[in-house]
Amino acid sequence: MNTTRRLAFALAAALSLTGCQTAPPATNAGPTLTPGSGGLDLAAVCPATVVIQAAWTPEAEHGALYHLLGENYTIDAASKKVSGNLVADGKDTGVKVEIRAGGPAIGFQNAGAQMYADPSIMLGQVATDDAVGLSAKQPVIAVMAPFDIAPYMIMWDPAANASFNSIVDIGKTNTKVLYFNGATYMDYLLGSGILKRNQVDGAYDGSPTRFLAEQGKIAQQGFATNEPFIYEKALPNWKKPVKFQLIHDTGYPIYPEAIVVRADKKAEHAACLKKLVPIIQKSQVDYVHNAAATNDLIVKLNSEFKGFAYPKEQAAFSVEQQLKLKIVSNGANTTLGDMDVERIQKVIRIVSPIYAAQRKDVKSGLTPQDLMTNEFIDTTIGL
Repeated sequence: MNTTRRLAFALAAALSLTGCQTAPPATNAGPTLTPGSGGLDLAAVCPATVVIQAAWTPEAEHGALYHLLGENYTIDAASKKVSGNLVADGKDTGVKVEIRAGGPAIGFQNAGAQMYADPSIMLGQVATDDAVGLSAKQPVIAVMAPFDIAPYMIMWDPAANASFNSIVDIGKTNTKVLYFNGATYMDYLLGSGILKRNQVDGAYDGSPTRFLAEQGKIAQQGFATNEPFIYEKALPNWKKPVKFQLIHDTGYPIYPEAIVVRADKKAEHAACLKKLVPIIQKSQVDYVHNAAATNDLIVKLNSEFKGFAYPKEQAAFSVEQQLKLKIVSNGANTTLGDMDVERIQKVIRIVSPIYAAQRKDVKSGLTPQDLMTNEFIDTTIGL
């Protein structure tokens, strides 16, 4: 959800924004890898370079993607991308992977729309609700979900709001809730009666200024994998815990930033996806179990891209939260990355009328099968 991501950028920028400079591509030389075979040999079925458009700047939430890179990679700071051998289980798959930063790097364009603007992009990261919004003119199909549930949240200060244990509790009061205007899940919270229209304020710009000025007596949106660390550890004028509830827990079951392919290219890439999707599944499992090296790369990329500071402690916190809150999990079975058809159908039911009110086209007769497929999932891969 690009509107939500913009806030993370604004908050981080408020903490430590660096100057922008252009530097030539920097190559990190690693060891020569043994070629993979069987399911780890992608050369015959995949493009020579698998281009992936990330939803945002490098962060631990995208660890499954960056974990695909081995030690031999090239950073192009000017273009905000990193490329290198696509590695699986320590083996060279025979193709390259190029991961392009999203968010401010592409003018806050949705990754799905970017895939249509640049046909060289094979895969992107698109949330389920955004995919519904793209379905009429720029349809994408999710082939794997690195996150089982979304880290989007509403947070508050437990000291100033001792009676709050949920977003429903907030809605029983007149407490102001800050959010970025355009967040689709806020339309859901209002339409379902969980929050009241006169208590929400869409003027939030990502800055902590108002939360601090109100001494935590208001609530605001954020990421459970991000803001709790920033407010408790990195924000000089706060430095204490916040409490929160995930939007998912209120009944908004999107898959955030799922791995998608353009609908009109699914058949073309099917042979590649059959081998590549299980590799991404395994990459997510391996990453959350051993994130340190990949987090070092993510931290390095943020530094090279000259955007905002992203310390390794913040990356480590994100991984801890991903597991603690079951944001990364097997869901209802033993498989990581597969998607539930009923959840997708529920999202369609929730957001279609929201988009209709916004005069945004949604494909007529849209079904879950228009938005997702589990056909490439290896059901034996899980946490």
